[in-house]
Amino acid sequence: MRTSSSSARTSRTTATLSPRAACVTCSPGSPTPSTPAPPEPTGGDMSAFPTFPRGLTAPILTPFEDEGPVSHGRYVEHARRLLDGGCVALVPFGTTGEALSVGIDERTAALEALLDGGVDPSLLMPGTGLTNVPDTVHLTRHAVGAGCAATLVLPPFYLKDPSDQGLVDHLEAVIAGVDDDRLRIVLYHIPQVAGVGWPVDVARRLHEAHPDTVVGIKDSSGDWDNTAAFFGIDGLAVWPGFEGWLLDGLTAGGPGCISATANVNASAIAHVVTLHLADHHDEADVALGVARGWRAGLGEPLVPAMKRLLAQRLDDPPWANVRPPFEVAPA
Repeated sequence: MRTSSSSARTSRTTATLSPRAACVTCSPGSPTPSTPAPPEPTGGDMSAFPTFPRGLTAPILTPFEDEGPVSHGRYVEHARRLLDGGCVALVPFGTTGEALSVGIDERTAALEALLDGGVDPSLLMPGTGLTNVPDTVHLTRHAVGAGCAATLVLPPFYLKDPSDQGLVDHLEAVIAGVDDDRLRIVLYHIPQVAGVGWPVDVARRLHEAHPDTVVGIKDSSGDWDNTAAFFGIDGLAVWPGFEGWLLDGLTAGGPGCISATANVNASAIAHVVTLHLADHHDEADVALGVARGWRAGLGEPLVPAMKRLLAQRLDDPPWANVRPPFEVAPA
């Protein structure tokens, strides 16, 4: 396995991939949004990790061989496809990537495969949050050593109803354990799946205590009022976890969105960003409506449905493979 030395990272710099267009990402089970007024643009500061681009970020699906292992070849090909298709960045091993069904060693090996395949680590935000500090430190340290822009960190989610101080103590221990000035953490708030979230007050405390380390949050709660509250934390970058709130987030000064359906509809969602940044706001509204309607037809559970769609599009049956507790979507 590759070490995290600077020489090993430097050897890949000539083969890195860059995105061709603006793009965004999203989370399974996100609801259809209302149309609220966006908050005042106080969040969204990207200065703590300026190389991370603004636009559509994809939480990349994890392909599996028929025998069960992660399919590194398909993983690299899909990453290239997403970056070439309009996404500006990728999140390996988020909810969409079946992260909690993939072993720690499998996750580090798959990240290595992306880097060896020429994917620029400055466009990667791997999910590294687990229920205990040592394993979270291990995955996070590996991502930092690989040169990734940031890591996406869940709260400790097994023991329910933790105190605010307990959540703060957990992340403080992770930061101390990694002990690297390059560390950039984006909190991952998805309480309807994890059972535990990052409360707004906790996110504020962590960002104020570590402004150059706790730099952002992905809010997949499906609650725009909650997302707006995160935008009220000065200097915190906020990604809505659903393309339906992409324009609201961009208007509020956010970096874009992180949306699951970028895996199968990246160009259409990325086009929304392009229109918005060109000040074609009416056209952007129409394009977003089209993207939302397309998403509604995918079916649930979303991850098996998207994998089945990719298997059909690519004429590659193993793409439909999932790990329990998911079941393979019918053809």
